[in-house]
Amino acid sequence: MDLGGVESDGVRWLTRISSQDPLPILKALQADESLIPLRLAQLDQLSTEALVQSLAPGQRDCLKTRRDGTIIDGRHHVYIPRRREVNVDALPHEILLKEDL
Repeated sequence: MDLGGVESDGVRWLTRISSQDPLPILKALQADESLIPLRLAQLDQLSTEALVQSLAPGQRDCLKTRRDGTIIDGRHHVYIPRRREVNVDALPHEILLKEDL
C-alpha cells in the first residue's frame, strides 16, 4: 500500500496516496448497538455529501483507522453514509500504526 506519513503529537498518521491501492473493509471496534442515538440523529440531519467530506483526512472528524480497517475515530460518521449505501470502505482516510500508540 502506497502511504505517506505525517507526524503529529508523537503519533505517526498515514494517509492513502494512491487511489489504486486497495483498502481493507472498515470494521468497528464496538457493536452498532453501542452507537449514541442522539449523535446519530444529529448526523442524520446532514447531507450525505457533508458527511463524506467530514470524513476526509485533515477534517476535525476525519476517519481514522488501523491498517486492518478497524475504525479508531469516525464510526458515527461512517454509520450514516453506509446506511445510505455509500461505499465508505473506498474513502481516503488516515491510518494509525498500532505500534505508534
